[in-house]
Amino acid sequence: MTSWLLVMPIAVPFATAVLAYLMRRAPSGRWISLTGSVLSLVASIALLIAVLNEGVIAAQMSNWDAPFGITLVADYLGVVMVVITAITGLATAVYALGEIPERIEHLGYHALFQTLIAGVTGAFLTGDLFNLYVWFEVMLISSFGLLVLGGTREQLDAGIKYVALNLVSTIIFLSGIGLLYGVTGTLNMADLREAVANAEDQTLITVIAMMFMVGFGVKAGVFPLFFWLPASYHTPTFAVSAVFAGLLTKVGVYAMMRMFTLVFVGDVGFTHEILIWVSLLTMLTGVLGAAAQTDFRKILSFHIISQIGYMTLGLALYTPLALMGGVFYLVHHIIVKANLFLVSGVANKLAGSTDLRRIGGLYKSSPFLAALFIVPAFSLAGFPPLSGFWAKYLIVKAAIELDAWFVAFIALFVGLLTIFSMTKIWGMAFWKPHPDGIDPVPERVPAKIRVPMMLPIIGLAIMTVVIGFFPEPFVQFAETAATQLLDPSDYVTTVLGAQR
Repeated sequence: MTSWLLVMPIAVPFATAVLAYLMRRAPSGRWISLTGSVLSLVASIALLIAVLNEGVIAAQMSNWDAPFGITLVADYLGVVMVVITAITGLATAVYALGEIPERIEHLGYHALFQTLIAGVTGAFLTGDLFNLYVWFEVMLISSFGLLVLGGTREQLDAGIKYVALNLVSTIIFLSGIGLLYGVTGTLNMADLREAVANAEDQTLITVIAMMFMVGFGVKAGVFPLFFWLPASYHTPTFAVSAVFAGLLTKVGVYAMMRMFTLVFVGDVGFTHEILIWVSLLTMLTGVLGAAAQTDFRKILSFHIISQIGYMTLGLALYTPLALMGGVFYLVHHIIVKANLFLVSGVANKLAGSTDLRRIGGLYKSSPFLAALFIVPAFSLAGFPPLSGFWAKYLIVKAAIELDAWFVAFIALFVGLLTIFSMTKIWGMAFWKPHPDGIDPVPERVPAKIRVPMMLPIIGLAIMTVVIGFFPEPFVQFAETAATQLLDPSDYVTTVLGAQR
């Protein structure tokens, strides 16, 4: 039963992708994708319930004992990322009903989308490094397909930059895997914990750790490795932008959290000190880049970078409270950032562009959309009592407890600059009149397009409010996840069984 619970969140989107591709030219293709997204959420919730009841769970594929076979494992961090991936996938699938035209569907949009969801989910559940590499490649191939699906010059240019820099990351990651296997003779994450600790050449282990930090850093979009992100995230359809913004960089952050709490813990003073400075520079460069932009999606793209800095900062500070804040931030940011990109798509439908200099009047014509924008925007900026406030509060408090006052100051300063960017979007897109005198009336957009695009925005906004007003169960969950990261003995024992 455990094996099925771990396999189904991966198998369902893959099966959906096959069916959606076969039916890509039929109207039923989109409904197959939507049904698959619902089933993926059901499978992920079933896995969540199992983890809540039993703790860490693991399964060995084809009955090959760890560390020799393919291992799937779910702890609190892994399973919450699987659930939030399914939620984001479902929200985006509903949104796509209104946004994605038939021409893009016929090219295989739904198959690529479901393959991407499967790749992300697999990365969160895998228990060995080689299969983490495999899932990264599944994500890269499917995301590249989604990125260039429209075939425009801008998309192709963005796709080349996206793939080129991610391939560099892949080469570094794969080289690190090869060196690590040469030193330890294993790639199973649980088995690596002891193998790395007992390795004779700890200097080489630190070098390998830095290779992993760079490889994962490109995937996460940290300083100075983030250039591919703002060059590409504003070019595809808004549904694709939303799922990219919500999920892709978080896989890199997750991998970093997993490896630098489970495996590379022998030289924390060196690796995590570097990560602190990388996090601070990521936060600053991201938020300053956002302040310089005038396009809705470009602003949001740079803010992905700045917010990634908060998550890696939680890992860098390396205390229970800091890691708890990092986990909480991961979940909060996926919901909020995906929602803001979805809002930008509706704004584009109503006002005709995402260039803030060419649009306006959205508050007057659609006050409901304006209210739905304020919820994730204020949460991103850290306004109480929304989810972003609690996420930032935990990170800042952790920094203060370590007397890292400069770190706390930068975190708060970046929050202030985030407010500036969000108010710029509000003032130019919603408050000022449209420069062309156009009244962007929602009724001009047909209900069959408007309704499915609005429903996921409403749902994600409700989630943000619920997490903000009732944070205790989510904070407790994040606390347990942080405890498991700092003391992975249950993880190791569950995977390796009686061998340890």
